[in-house]
Amino acid sequence: MRTNIVIDDDLLNEAFSLSSAKTKKDLIHEALRLFVKIKKRKDLAELAGSISFYDGYDHKKLRRTIG
Repeated sequence: MRTNIVIDDDLLNEAFSLSSAKTKKDLIHEALRLFVKIKKRKDLAELAGSISFYDGYDHKKLRRTIG
């Protein structure tokens, strides 16, 4: 999709310094991919209490048998 936007020059230059992108288009695509990846990542705090183990599960015993 073609669009025209005004981008802060200092922010753009800082982003270029942190990226290997050579063009503004590549930089924007990289930034969007990173944004989506971060937003999709589950916050560990959200998972608290949502994992249940079966009765008798012994993580220490499992650690001994694998190692």
